[in-house]
Amino acid sequence: MSVQMLKVLSDMKRLGVKPDLRTYNTLLSVLAESAMHYETLAVVEDMKAMGIRPDVQTHNHIINAARFHDVAVTYDHMQALEKEDLYANSTTYALVIRKCCLDAKLEMVLRLLVEMEEKGLSPKLETAQAIISLAAKLGQPRLAIDLAENFEASSVRRLEGHVWVDCLTSSTALLFEDGVSRMWQKVVHDLKISPDEGVCLEALNTAARHGLPELAMDVLQTLQSIGARLQEHHFASIIEAYARTGGIKEAFSILALMRSQNIIPGSGAAHPIFLAIQDAPAAVDAAWDVLEEMHKNAEPVDIAAINAIVQASVAQGDLQRAVGTYQACAQFGVAPDVDTYNALLSGCIAARHRELGDRLLTEMREAGVRPDLHTYERLVVLCLTSPTYEDAFFYLEEMKAEHYVPPYGVYEAIVRRCVSEGDARYKLALEEMREIGYHVSPALARFIENGGKPRGEGRGAAGPQSTATAS
Repeated sequence: MSVQMLKVLSDMKRLGVKPDLRTYNTLLSVLAESAMHYETLAVVEDMKAMGIRPDVQTHNHIINAARFHDVAVTYDHMQALEKEDLYANSTTYALVIRKCCLDAKLEMVLRLLVEMEEKGLSPKLETAQAIISLAAKLGQPRLAIDLAENFEASSVRRLEGHVWVDCLTSSTALLFEDGVSRMWQKVVHDLKISPDEGVCLEALNTAARHGLPELAMDVLQTLQSIGARLQEHHFASIIEAYARTGGIKEAFSILALMRSQNIIPGSGAAHPIFLAIQDAPAAVDAAWDVLEEMHKNAEPVDIAAINAIVQASVAQGDLQRAVGTYQACAQFGVAPDVDTYNALLSGCIAARHRELGDRLLTEMREAGVRPDLHTYERLVVLCLTSPTYEDAFFYLEEMKAEHYVPPYGVYEAIVRRCVSEGDARYKLALEEMREIGYHVSPALARFIENGGKPRGEGRGAAGPQSTATAS
């Protein structure tokens, strides 16, 4: 097409027909659509040779043709308007801003936008949308939302839905509370657009982080409406949102709801509840009162809720209360699970109460609850707190027989106790560590070198060390 247009121009000259400004601009528009930048410059030179003065439209075609060149080239063409006593119009700015958006030059885009406002020019809808989407995609959700709202406030035109979705996506990616709350309302409720599952997950994370249970429940409904398969982590975010705002009863209810939908709440799902009540005995009292009230009202109580109270009691050093809570499971019509026993064993380690640990293990086996990796880890460390620690090796072997890989902390605890007691079996433990692929830490190496008399490690370093004491 461009070749044909150039031939027509040549024929006109040969026949003595002088092309006018409209003819040249028509030719330039064709060349610009094909991004033939250098050809447009040649045509403009021909215009000037014919005594025809380029206008703003002419320069706009040149700018459009240069869209695949460096942004500086585009901007220079825009500046050339002033040399010819011409003024950039909305189309000029739209073309330059489009190029800046393609090159992700947000700062330059904003400067051009200010220039437009100073000259009384309003950005076209496409221009505004490109700027807003660029800000959103560059991780500037607050700026993107402000630009979007300002545009709609000053124009009768409405932004397309995908622009608001970009603002929502950017807000959720940064867990931007205000942005997520406002954009979720705008996108989901005002525009009736269903975000994809990825955006929903990030919105759930935001709701959990900032304690927004209403938003979390709304997101859950959206996930259901788009056919997403609900899983534990979806509900865990709702539980965290409630726990952060003191909604312990609602958090407990979500645990029961999960189980009713055949989603087994793990210790991670109830962990936010534990965090919310672990620091104050009064908070544990209040949580217990909630459970009793739920049971009184015939509301289901989940074992994960009881486990959170057991964990919090252990964290507060109240092993007696932890055991009492465990013994009350039958009262609520639930059976202790492996997480219950693991939390109690952590309390036994902290209290160095080997006898209670043995009794709990017996009850665990009688109840048909199978020990997991964390159970064996705690049993090993618990044995190492006793004057006689032979059973630590027994549970280590049982752990391996169940095809669990002993954690580094288990071996470190064994090595430290053996070295402290002058027990040469620490060498066997070190050999097993190396076979698994563990590297001896510098602190442990110094401990061994010093024969169990640590230098600079503080008192008590010779005792069993393991993450097993954590609830």
